[in-house]
Amino acid sequence: MSTDPSPSQSSTTSPSMTSPMPSPASPALNPAERLLNLVIALVNTNAAMTKQQVRTAVAGYSDAPSDEAFERMFERDKDMLRTLGIPVVTVGTGGHTDELGYRIDQDAYALPSIDLTPAELGVLSLAAQFWQDKTLQTDINRAMVKLRAAGAGDPSADALAGLAPSVRAVGDAYGPLMEAIEARRAVTFSYRAAYNGAVLTRHVEPWRIAARDGGWYLMCFDRDRQAPRVFRMSRIESRVRITGPTGAYEIPDFETDVMLGKAHGEARQAVVAVRPERAGALRARAKPVPDGERGAYDGRLPRPARSADDGADDSAADRAGWDILEVPYRSLSGMAAEAAGYGAAVVVLEPEAVREETLRRLTAAAALGSGTPEASRG
Repeated sequence: MSTDPSPSQSSTTSPSMTSPMPSPASPALNPAERLLNLVIALVNTNAAMTKQQVRTAVAGYSDAPSDEAFERMFERDKDMLRTLGIPVVTVGTGGHTDELGYRIDQDAYALPSIDLTPAELGVLSLAAQFWQDKTLQTDINRAMVKLRAAGAGDPSADALAGLAPSVRAVGDAYGPLMEAIEARRAVTFSYRAAYNGAVLTRHVEPWRIAARDGGWYLMCFDRDRQAPRVFRMSRIESRVRITGPTGAYEIPDFETDVMLGKAHGEARQAVVAVRPERAGALRARAKPVPDGERGAYDGRLPRPARSADDGADDSAADRAGWDILEVPYRSLSGMAAEAAGYGAAVVVLEPEAVREETLRRLTAAAALGSGTPEASRG
């Protein structure tokens, strides 16, 4: 009996036995990844890379279906890198060929050595303190260590006194709100009111986020009340839920400080005594008390301790050691915290409520290292 397969059997089985199944095509590389791969290759080349070397060695260019497609892809990428400020230069490859090569000019691409003054490093230190989010803190700390190792030294403590940021953590609401602002989409969330503690659902059109007086605030249009409103983000109780279509509203032009000022109440004036050339940030928004009104505060200025042997009265010299300034403020606690941050360089003269709160903070700070009961009250 013959064992040869029949013609019908041969025609159905031989293709599967002799031809491999086609493998699925690998997905094309993201253009941003391709650009990054090109930068890495051109930075690390010893001399220069020809187009053919780029096509074969850099991931993403093998996806080009033809020579013409590769040429267009490569030219677009070169133009994009140059637009981004990355100096891609064209050089001859040498030898007996006129073929051109490409590389990145290291001298033009590399950053210069970092040489920061103590004041500049101080500003960066303040910025680093501002972001206390756990996801960023490790990277920030490493960056500051590297900057200090570059030789800039530590910032002057006196130059930064009173400037340390006191903005609390922004919380989980920040990300969804920024996304909604960018897309101009409405949001809804549960909010705890400051005046009675009631938690209500809010439907708003977010406009802007700003930090003031130690907290983060959302400026928006409240759809339920049909009016602009300011919400303190630390009082948002629930997850912020983005609703509605993109581009659902327009964000109007408005002054952030004006809108926040209305939410925080009217501006008030504090009178403070400041040592000469100290408390620069506070001075920047203050104005001197007129000379004719200064006498009302001279009796409240601190006097240095004197012994009975000191002799003559030097009260005029004592008074000359202070500048009397009027400082606008909206938040009592914010003004007291700022004044206390300058320590002995600033003395609050009035109003009495700000003076008492500043003294309370200073007393609590002094007690922190002494173990006295006041340390637990601050």
